[in-house]
Amino acid sequence: MSKEASPQTTSIPILTSSTERKTWWKYVQMGLDSLAWLIALPAAFVLRYGMDLSQIDAGGLTTVALVMVALQIGGGLMVGLYRGVHSYGTLQEGSKLYPLILANTIIMQILLMVSSRAFGVPRSVVLIAFPIAVLLMMGFRYSKRIYEEKTNRPSGKDVQRVIVYGAGFLGRNLVSTLMTDPKAKYLPVAIVDDDRSVRNARIHSVKVEGTSADLATLVKDHQAEKVLIAIGEEIPERRLVRIAQSMKEMGVETIRINSAVPDIGHGRRRSEENNERELLEKIRGTIDYKIDHDLIRSYVQGRRVLVTGAGGSIGSELCRQISAYQPAELMMLDRDESLLMDTRYSLTGLSSLDDPSVILADVRDFEALEAVFVERQPEVVFHAAALKHVSALEAYPKEAYKTNTLGTANVLKASAQVEVQVFVNISTDKAADPTTALGQSKRSAEMLTSWYGEKTGRNYVSVRFGNVFGSRGSIKPLFTKQILDGGPLTVTDRNATRYFMLIPDACLLVMLAGAIGRSGEVMVLDMGKPVKILKVAEHMRSLYERFDVAIEVIGLRAGEKRDEVLFGQDEVHERSEENENIMRAQAPRLDPAELDYARWLENYRSHRGYDRTEHRGQEA
Repeated sequence: MSKEASPQTTSIPILTSSTERKTWWKYVQMGLDSLAWLIALPAAFVLRYGMDLSQIDAGGLTTVALVMVALQIGGGLMVGLYRGVHSYGTLQEGSKLYPLILANTIIMQILLMVSSRAFGVPRSVVLIAFPIAVLLMMGFRYSKRIYEEKTNRPSGKDVQRVIVYGAGFLGRNLVSTLMTDPKAKYLPVAIVDDDRSVRNARIHSVKVEGTSADLATLVKDHQAEKVLIAIGEEIPERRLVRIAQSMKEMGVETIRINSAVPDIGHGRRRSEENNERELLEKIRGTIDYKIDHDLIRSYVQGRRVLVTGAGGSIGSELCRQISAYQPAELMMLDRDESLLMDTRYSLTGLSSLDDPSVILADVRDFEALEAVFVERQPEVVFHAAALKHVSALEAYPKEAYKTNTLGTANVLKASAQVEVQVFVNISTDKAADPTTALGQSKRSAEMLTSWYGEKTGRNYVSVRFGNVFGSRGSIKPLFTKQILDGGPLTVTDRNATRYFMLIPDACLLVMLAGAIGRSGEVMVLDMGKPVKILKVAEHMRSLYERFDVAIEVIGLRAGEKRDEVLFGQDEVHERSEENENIMRAQAPRLDPAELDYARWLENYRSHRGYDRTEHRGQEA
């Protein structure tokens, strides 16, 4: 079977009309703004009196100049003009600069009206100096912008010439990012967009030269090596495949830029989330999740909140949603600096890691965790750091133990030491009657959380749910890649079933469970009816209209269950009175002093491969 081309997906840090400016430059900018007034005021005197120097009161002029400099620097610091959050010489920077200069001029006019004799300077001089100062300050900034654009554009023998498809928000910021980063590996040489109204527009000197229909011609004209698709709004996958196929025939690679536009409180692009929701509801049916936002706000708002695994699919979404509830401080902890950068960018539009909100640490390292917790004193902790891939952890069970079990014990111990009030451990349905290293390690984490809950008397709870639809490494992106690559779609068993829910829904219910959970409980989320994986494959194939793609049954892997369950055989559970979408069970307790890898491994191996589908008669 011949495989169709498909656009790769990648992330490039995108600026949101902002750049993180070198610290020293703000002092240069202050000096240049001061110089602007020192030039503007004498120039205004000359325009007012000609070259009749006898009219100039040098002392008064010096006093006025010093007052204007003080107002400019003081006001600029107050309004954040020198923080470097806007690009040089842009309208965004001008929107702060112009009102500031105008306000300073008005203040000086009032001072001259009150005590003109003391200054010895006519009010008209300051009015004349106003437009001169504006022109000089904006001129300094625009000159810096031109210099930056010329010197910071990508250069070098390894730089690849690219055409950017998309002149909207995402495309503009992509071009701006690449054209101001000398280390970037891509140099935009042209832009295309299907909106003909932006034809001939320029973004950082790169021209919009046509539509997607002109791609082949422009690729030849500019000798482009890649096409970067930067369409922020919804775009049909079939259209992407057609573009990728036509470019492949020309020997040109197509890459889809997948950097999320910052969306405070929601994070992921709504179009992508809506697509996933529509698909999941077709497969599983609709579930009406009832969220009491006041309950979540009652323990998050005004509190210091820490999220481990903040770079992961669940952790990053938790961070975005938590921020909407106005915590006093949000601390994002992860061992992967690139993922942390992505999470911070999705919240703030800034991509550096030199911010107190970002904590680079590994949950396996108790000393590092302890130092962080003692210094930062979190009050609420969401523990999402974990290894999650079944097959990898079956090959390396000790890694599951070290991260998911010992790592959780470390976070719990550090939390207890600083008297964290609410601790929410993110678990998985594989912890119910575990048959894999992942399930066993997460079950141990639930039991450790229960033990610390009893010891501290505080709300230390676990939240258990199944597969999150659309997360990294999950079934949807896997099937998507397999379809775009021409297949086959791989299914472990024709009758295998899994529980599914969307990441935003899971995170909201996780936060709600933190509000209503009682110490030592496992809160289990209602995920509707389990869905056959085969059904998901068939729906995905239909979505892309690729009925030629085969579905191949590859068999269950070692330890893998045919059907996941939400509760263990011996677990007694009940539906929560506070929310019908959450159920309660009580986890047994495991003293961390009793942790022993050899004993854990023996227990794991004794249950490995046990499939409850063979014992359904024993279940309630």
